[in-house]
Amino acid sequence: MTRHKLTVAAVTGVFLLLAWIWPDGDASDPPALNGSESTASGAPAPMVDGDGESENTDGAADSSEGEASSEAPDPGAAEPSGEPTGEPAPGPEVPEVPGGELASNTYAGPLGTRNHTGTDAVALTFDDGPDPNWTPKVLEALRERGIKAMFCVIGAYAEANPDIIADIVHDGHTLCNHTWFHQFDLGTWGEGEIRANLRRTNDAIEKAAPGAEVKYFRHPGGQWTDRAIGVAAELGMESLHWTVDPSDWDNGTTEAEIRDIVLERSGPGSVVLLHDGASNQEDMLGALGAILDEFENRGYAYTPL
Repeated sequence: MTRHKLTVAAVTGVFLLLAWIWPDGDASDPPALNGSESTASGAPAPMVDGDGESENTDGAADSSEGEASSEAPDPGAAEPSGEPTGEPAPGPEVPEVPGGELASNTYAGPLGTRNHTGTDAVALTFDDGPDPNWTPKVLEALRERGIKAMFCVIGAYAEANPDIIADIVHDGHTLCNHTWFHQFDLGTWGEGEIRANLRRTNDAIEKAAPGAEVKYFRHPGGQWTDRAIGVAAELGMESLHWTVDPSDWDNGTTEAEIRDIVLERSGPGSVVLLHDGASNQEDMLGALGAILDEFENRGYAYTPL
C-alpha cells in the first residue's frame, strides 16, 4: 500500500511539473484570414427598374459585372472601346451567306431575330457609337450619296454626345438601342435589370433628340436570349441581328479584308454590320467608300428599316 501511494504521488508530481513548464497558447485557435479570403456573405444588390423588379434568375450573372457604375463616362476622359478587348464569348452561330438566299426568311437570325430587310434593299448598320471623331465622318459619307442607314448606339455615348444623336436623326437615319454600355451578358440578367438598362438608353436618346423613335434593339455580340428579346419587344423594339459581319471592330482586320468580306457576302436584302465606334474605325471608313461604289454598281437600293 505504501508503495502504491508513493507511485501515485510521483505521477501527480510529474503532471504538476509539466503544467508549470508547458508554453501558453491553444492549438485549436483558427488562423487569421489572409488578404485573398473574403468574408462577404453575398453579392451587391442588382439595379432595379421602376417596377421594383430585381431578380437575376436562371444562374444569371450579376449586373454589377457589366455595369459597374450608374455614372456615364467622363466625355473628356479616354473612353473605353465600344468592343471590350479580348475575344468575346461566341454567340449563336448563323451561316453568313449572300443576302439574296435569305430573301424568303426575314427572321433567320438566332432565336428568330431579324437578319434580313425583307426586300431587295440593303441595310447598312453602324454599331457602338456615337463617336465624336468617326460618326460625323460616316454621316458625311452617307449624306454625300443620299443613303439612309441605321445607327445602333450605346446609351452612355449618346448621353455624352447628344449633338451627334441629333445629327443622326436630322439626316433621316434610324436609331437602334445597343444597351447602356455594351454589356455582352445583358441577356442573362433578370428582366427588371434588362428593362432598366434599355429604358435608360432610350431615355438618353430621347433627351438628345426629343420625339425620336427607337424601333430596334441589337444585343452586343449577338449573344441573344429569349429574355432580352422579350423585354425589348415589351418596350416596342424589334430585335435585329445581321447577315454580314466583317469583324471591322477588330484591329487585326484590314481595310481590304473589311471590303472583301462585305462585298463577297452581301446580296439583295442583306443587313450589313459595321462599326462607327469600337477601335478600328479608320479601316472601316476606308473600306466604306469602295463598298458603296460596288453596291451602286450592283444597283442596290438602301433602307434604314
